[in-house]
Amino acid sequence: MGDEQNEWNAVHNLDEVNDRLYRRDLAGRVVPRADVLHQKPEPTPRDWNEDTMKKSKLGNIKIHHSFFRKFFFVSLGFAGVAILFAVIMFFTGGNTVSNANIDINVLGNSFTAGGEELPLQVEVVNKNASALELSDLFVEYDKGGDATSGASHVRDLNSLGTIDAGKTATKSFFVTLYGEQGSTKNVDFTLQYRLHGSNAIFVKKTSFVVTINSAPVSLSVDGPKTITPNQMLTFTVKTVSNSKNTLSGMLLHVDYPTGFNFQKAVPDANAFNNVWNLGDLAPGAERDIVITGTVYGQDGEDRAFHVYTGAVSADDATKIGVTYNSLLQTVSLVKPFLATHLSINGSTIDPTPVGSGSNITVAVTYANNLPTRVTDASITVQLSGNALNADSITVPKGFYDSAKNTITWNKTTDADLASIEPSDQGVLNFTLRTLPLWSAGSTLSKPTIKLSASITGKQPDQGGTTNTVTDFEEKTAIVDSDLGFTGGASYAAGPFSNTGPIPPKANQPTTYTITWTVTNSANALADGLATATLPTYVDWVGTISPASESLQYDATTSTIRWNFGQVPAGAGISGASRSVSFQVRLNPSTSQAGSVPKLVLDTTVSARDTFTGTILNLTRGAISTQLQNDPGFPANGQTVTK
Repeated sequence: MGDEQNEWNAVHNLDEVNDRLYRRDLAGRVVPRADVLHQKPEPTPRDWNEDTMKKSKLGNIKIHHSFFRKFFFVSLGFAGVAILFAVIMFFTGGNTVSNANIDINVLGNSFTAGGEELPLQVEVVNKNASALELSDLFVEYDKGGDATSGASHVRDLNSLGTIDAGKTATKSFFVTLYGEQGSTKNVDFTLQYRLHGSNAIFVKKTSFVVTINSAPVSLSVDGPKTITPNQMLTFTVKTVSNSKNTLSGMLLHVDYPTGFNFQKAVPDANAFNNVWNLGDLAPGAERDIVITGTVYGQDGEDRAFHVYTGAVSADDATKIGVTYNSLLQTVSLVKPFLATHLSINGSTIDPTPVGSGSNITVAVTYANNLPTRVTDASITVQLSGNALNADSITVPKGFYDSAKNTITWNKTTDADLASIEPSDQGVLNFTLRTLPLWSAGSTLSKPTIKLSASITGKQPDQGGTTNTVTDFEEKTAIVDSDLGFTGGASYAAGPFSNTGPIPPKANQPTTYTITWTVTNSANALADGLATATLPTYVDWVGTISPASESLQYDATTSTIRWNFGQVPAGAGISGASRSVSFQVRLNPSTSQAGSVPKLVLDTTVSARDTFTGTILNLTRGAISTQLQNDPGFPANGQTVTK
């Protein structure tokens, strides 16, 4: 049925189309088009036919038209809201702030003298349309020197309050900077602020660079720029105040290089041989430190001395808290063209310890290190020191000038010095003795003999002229103190009462007092020790005087040890000697009849000279029953009888 209905509809439609095309009564008839809108509303058809299809297409067109209309009105609404927001922001200014609209301008001199106040003015310009509230300006910089020191780092807080829109806040500062001439320092400025109705903190930073055109203290080192390896070096460190104000609590610190052996300084260092307290420096005040030492190394090496000066640290009186200036001084080690070297008793160690009153042999070695011949060489040795015995000097092939205390060798005294070929070398010698370290109840203090050798010569060049080449070396002989030791026995004298027959009798004991005495001349002694052994027929009684002395007896080895420790200079000469007494018992046998028995065997003594560092050693012979210094001692009182 359905198929038949569809077929009928199709035929009916074709007939209708045919009528429209060919029937005359329908010609010129206006037929409504399906794509033309009709404003008259039509009811919705209940079945699907041609009219329904036309009306459905018209309905779709109406739906699309309504969508574009709505879109238009929504866009118009958004535009209106945007215009309204822009108008409100224009008249109210909003609450938006940009750091780009904030300027921190620092007005002041970008150059300053170290240690002097530098005035700076800071302007904070707010170009925003909103105010900057609770504004704080931090100023931060290092004065100079040790950045970890609280005295060096500065951080100040300055309140600027509220900076209204379009306004400028101004603040003045004074900063004091230290450093080497030509160095730069940064002064940092940090602005912190808040906005109205916000707890957030906003930050704006800038830096101002200052160049130090002069240091508050000038440093200089006066000394050689080159030196022969392993030679003595003396240099002077000069400190001068350039400040307009007094510099308080100044220190000088010198860092020595590796290979530098400090000898002395004038004035003496306050700490560690390299820290000096300069005190307060008034404007223009100067302080000089003279430092002497030996520089060890190889040809071609450099040694750098670093000098600092500044204010003392609040935490450590031996350290610089704020450095005002520093200086690096470099000394180059170079092989001398014409070299001379000194040795004392075969030793090149400086200083060289020598024995008191001993013969001293000094060798002067010279060498030509140039690739060309040296002519007219002259060598001079200057002698000085409180232990110099000028009358004892003997100089083969040279001349000693007693008025100047100099020894000279030249071509008139030694023909070999007239011409020294490349790589040639030679040795010259002289001898001397030291003065006695004590006489007439007085002693020499730190006995010393100083030797300074210099050599000059001429180097002919191709132009026919000559260049003078020189070298210089110093050596010091330090004289050991005179350690003295005596030992003796007594019967009637001394701190103890002795018993038994004198002369001693076989099979009957007799007690004796043994006394040891130490003397010393020029230098203080330390670590003093005396050791001796008792024979098998002698007993240790155990009494000691004074009881404060450190005297021990070892019964197993029959050894006596006296640790006398320190002995001052002049003991037994200009001051009291050091002594100890102890008691022993002799048990003579018939086999010893007619002999003089020993009470104490050989004594060995040692002590360290605190000036020269030498360990002094000596040995004293055995002590017998021969009592030479005992009053009332009878003749032959030392011999054992039956």
